[in-house]
Amino acid sequence: MHDIEPYHKWREYYIAAEDKLSPFFGRQNSEFQYSEKIYNYYIHPQWDNFGSQTLYMKKIFVDYEEGVACIELLGEWNDILHNDIMFLKREIADPLMKHNVYKFIIYCDNVLVFHGEDDDYYEEWYQDVSDEGGWITFVNVQEQVLADMEAKGLQYYVNLGPNLNDLKWRIPSPMQSITAVKMLMENTVKQLRY
Repeated sequence: MHDIEPYHKWREYYIAAEDKLSPFFGRQNSEFQYSEKIYNYYIHPQWDNFGSQTLYMKKIFVDYEEGVACIELLGEWNDILHNDIMFLKREIADPLMKHNVYKFIIYCDNVLVFHGEDDDYYEEWYQDVSDEGGWITFVNVQEQVLADMEAKGLQYYVNLGPNLNDLKWRIPSPMQSITAVKMLMENTVKQLRY
């Protein structure tokens, strides 16, 4: 796990530690000193702790004018033991929504396990963004994790599934990745209307 780094090729466009509106403003991550663990496994020091014991993140891009945030996750998503969705909602999503960010792209390539509990925070987050014309997407969710999320009914609050999996989002420009997701979201909305 210590070899898995957050995607870094968009740093010329955005760095959370340099964003005065970010909860990670001023944070200095080491390149070489490993201190954070998921269970007994050290993780790369570039991942950010946001309150969870088993799930870490990196805010890899935010466009406040477009109202969109791109977040990459790593680890075990455990709502049963650690209420990870509460931390994600309160510590990350709520501060972004205060600055009119209502479109969330959550890259889940490195979410290895999901343990769901109540859906209250998912429903609250969904209401917050949908009231403002926004959405939440989980991109590239692993097959078993997707099955566990769907078994808990997250598809009622979050856009996830085959159309958002296998998305090649690690491309030169964050706007290209955002545009690809937006197009998928627009096609989904059109299909729902007919």
